[in-house]
Amino acid sequence: MTPDLSRLLRPKSVAVFGGTWAANVVEQLLKAGFEGSIWPVHPKRDTVHGIKAYVSADALPAVPDAAWIGVNRDATIDLVRHLSVAGAGGAVCFASGFSETDDGAGRNAALMEAAGDMPVIGPNCYGALNYLDGATLWPDQHGGARVDRGVAILTQSSNMAINLSMQGRGLPVAYMLTAGNQAQIGLAQMAEALLDDNRVTAIGLHIEGVGDPAAFENLAARARERRVPVVAIKVGASEQAQAATVSHTASLAGSDAGSRAFFRRLGIPLLPGIPDLVETLKLLHVHGALSGRDILSMSCSGGEASLVADTAMSFNLRFRAYKSAEKTAVSKTLNPMVTVANPLDYHTFIWGDEAALTGTFSAAMVPGFDLSMLILDFPRADRCSHETWEPAVAGIIAAQKKVNARCAVVASLPELMPEDRSVQFMEAGLAPLCGIEQALNAADASAAIGEAWAQSSAPSLLKMALQGTGAIHDWTEAQSKAALTEYGLKSPDGAFAADAGAAATEAARLGYPVAVKAVGIAHKTESGGVVLNLNDRGAVAMAATEMLRQCEGVLVEKMVPDPLVELIIGVTRDPVYGLMLTIGAGGILTELLQDSATLLLPVSDEDVRTALGELRISKLLTGYRGKPAADLDAVIGAVQAVAGFAEAHVNRLEELDVNPLIACKEGAYAADALIRIKADD
Repeated sequence: MTPDLSRLLRPKSVAVFGGTWAANVVEQLLKAGFEGSIWPVHPKRDTVHGIKAYVSADALPAVPDAAWIGVNRDATIDLVRHLSVAGAGGAVCFASGFSETDDGAGRNAALMEAAGDMPVIGPNCYGALNYLDGATLWPDQHGGARVDRGVAILTQSSNMAINLSMQGRGLPVAYMLTAGNQAQIGLAQMAEALLDDNRVTAIGLHIEGVGDPAAFENLAARARERRVPVVAIKVGASEQAQAATVSHTASLAGSDAGSRAFFRRLGIPLLPGIPDLVETLKLLHVHGALSGRDILSMSCSGGEASLVADTAMSFNLRFRAYKSAEKTAVSKTLNPMVTVANPLDYHTFIWGDEAALTGTFSAAMVPGFDLSMLILDFPRADRCSHETWEPAVAGIIAAQKKVNARCAVVASLPELMPEDRSVQFMEAGLAPLCGIEQALNAADASAAIGEAWAQSSAPSLLKMALQGTGAIHDWTEAQSKAALTEYGLKSPDGAFAADAGAAATEAARLGYPVAVKAVGIAHKTESGGVVLNLNDRGAVAMAATEMLRQCEGVLVEKMVPDPLVELIIGVTRDPVYGLMLTIGAGGILTELLQDSATLLLPVSDEDVRTALGELRISKLLTGYRGKPAADLDAVIGAVQAVAGFAEAHVNRLEELDVNPLIACKEGAYAADALIRIKADD
């Protein structure tokens, strides 16, 4: 249950406890124009910044809505207990020395016991900046200003919050919150509490660790319901439990694969860095989530048009071509020498002509792209003039108003979009974006949110820890395939043989060509435990004889005819998110290509289809250079068979690896499989 943070974050009265740092809080409240009551508490001061001070919490004129506590760690615990009993709305705990230190666990537990039901932010954090109401519970400088509406930014790091507050890119910030140790209230819970304020247009998170996936699931569900977009940057990664790992899957499911799969599932795009976070929040603040991926780029330079097109290749965005009538309409506004395309290079023939620019921008945006971008770099004001840029500014503002398009003005460098211009464009309903790559990343993330909102919400994670005390066993290939067959996975016809003669006999029965594989050896290809395409009894016997020097039996299997693509399907266990399903390029190229997608169980057929389509080898699945397309439905069925086994054994399965899964024109067959599973007690 999300705690009620309304009194703490939107207080009518604030009590401030402590010395120098607390005095800074009082100063920031005054600077922000906070209209509520400010009650400094200090045993030796009569006033703080001209405001009457009180000698103790008992002397306060009333119970405060919010308290900022800047006293030592032990006194903090006593004050929190006093405020909780009195019925205060919540407290920010500034002191360190709690769970972040080796000897702080006891103090942390004592703090939580003292707090009871009273909300506590921190400890070990600066606090909260509410720029909507001027409630700046903050002991240091910050770069924000009062706004009527804007985005919320939440971070575990106080220093990150300070830096983000200093951005000069025109992003209106409604809240800047720090979470500190998250002893009581986690980052996701804080963000969810902000959804109750309809002045918040979007939420950005800086996440160091996901302690409670369920809290983020709740945040995503409520944000979707309220149509408030959420984006994040994630640093660090959960450590993978890879002791005794023997599968190829573990090498693909990297340290952050689970986090990326988790947040994608929730419809919360993960962005690569701070600039991308800021620019994406600007786009979301102005336009909300995009309804599609069709974009338009307009510039007066062929070089810029090409740069945008090339940069967009890294993103799932489309430069939709103009239809004939649309192209004609745009052409009528331009010089006959201009070729109409998307991206559009409108040249400089009409530069400086506001009416002409308005006409071109309007005609270009009429077809209804999900986002229309004008590349516009302003000259530096200290050495140059903006005079000849004014017609373009007026033109794009007028065109956007006329067409009612989702429009962004994009500068190739951040310094070429002055903050006053950002404010001007935002007030006119356009998103000012700094950096071409950041703008495209913002569009991609915004479209991903729109797609997530258009789908039914994802089911809860299949998360269950390993149970029991039994040892983890590696099943043989034959055992693994037999178990997976019960869930619908198909394998080539084959048989176990304990000696070379039996192997030769089984090969003749199955029909050539066959493969001979050593039983009980991981990574068989690397250790010489696989020989393929054997076409006679002697070759089979020779291969089996050699393998039996290092194993106690071989598996003889009929070769899969006409293979098209080799894939890997695997399941690994993440300590935070539970079972992770990985799909990728398989066979001997698994580690070399590192071409994979990770999903969290359970998954739908559409989830699997989408993941397959995002692989670099997806063209092989759909037919490449005259080859037929693979049986995609059979591949999806194979993935679901693996998922079905994993779900049925969620409290015992440690690791599962099908590599390769051979996709054919008709059917898909597991050529090798490995299951690591905890024995029943």
